[in-house]
Amino acid sequence: MDDRTSVPQRAADRIKEMISSGEVGPGHRLPTERDLAVRLGVSRGSMREAIRSLTALGVLEARHGAGVYVTALRPSDLLETFSVLAEVSRGDTLLEVLQVRRMIEPAATALAAARATDAELRRIGTLLDRIDGGPATEDETVSADLGFHQAIVASTGNATLAAVNEGLSSRTFNARVWAGHREAGFTGELREDHRLIHEALLARDPEAARAAAAVHVMRVERWLAAELDGRGGGPVA
Repeated sequence: MDDRTSVPQRAADRIKEMISSGEVGPGHRLPTERDLAVRLGVSRGSMREAIRSLTALGVLEARHGAGVYVTALRPSDLLETFSVLAEVSRGDTLLEVLQVRRMIEPAATALAAARATDAELRRIGTLLDRIDGGPATEDETVSADLGFHQAIVASTGNATLAAVNEGLSSRTFNARVWAGHREAGFTGELREDHRLIHEALLARDPEAARAAAAVHVMRVERWLAAELDGRGGGPVA
């Protein structure tokens, strides 16, 4: 253990070791704060801070009058703090978020083409219809767009991948993308991207799905790069 690591952090690391070793598992109650402090050789104040930090991360939960328990350790809970990444990122950091999406989303879409059930494909198709719907407001289009991509990744059956993907998605940024393309007259390209992704999923063609998703994310990435450079949000095929 690095000597520079704070005492509360060392205590938190020891609790995580207890969980990873199976000594305490999901839904199990931790020993009392006092017992843990004695066992790990730290003050109760440091132990309290360690428990507080792990609670904020979704690892532990305090139940009033019942003690502190390990959570279900669902990926969506553990990655909840990560979910604000895309929402609060700006400028070059937001561009980096899109670059990570370009690494992950095409692979996830390819996996979805192989794994999605018929019911999941119908759900994805319904969301596509909402994206293409004539009378839909832009807000409804943005919601359908987010739902479309989240439904695709969820259909992989990988909850961790779905949670990571959600953290890389931002309703605020998505609205900005649609507004920018609408002003430039290029929302048709975005809609066509979604149709091609859906067609590849229906064809159960992982490589076509991968390629269509890569083109879509690259389009948005290049649009943002152009906007950051002051060139506006024109077409980026």
